[in-house]
Amino acid sequence: MEIVYASLTRRHTGNAPHESDAARVVDALWAHALPGDGLQHASARPEHDRIDLLLYLMTKDASTAPAALCRAHALIERSRRNSLGLRRRYLASPPHSREADHTCS
Repeated sequence: MEIVYASLTRRHTGNAPHESDAARVVDALWAHALPGDGLQHASARPEHDRIDLLLYLMTKDASTAPAALCRAHALIERSRRNSLGLRRRYLASPPHSREADHTCS
């Protein structure tokens, strides 16, 4: 199991998000998850300017499998792109890793 921390930044920071906003984000993640994402559990917590996410993903055995960070980023972007509510409220953050040259394709 791999745990990925990510966040969705609010487009407009006038009103802080509520717990129901966090629940909607988690629902969208589950609605758009694919088997290859390996999503096992997701939690979200509203903050003033963003929704923080913890995604629990299955560890992939194959050396050619995408890294958990890339799978999480793809899932978040797919969910945001396909959910009108998420697309209107949140900007996606690019994936970050400790290695400066790490990129997801």
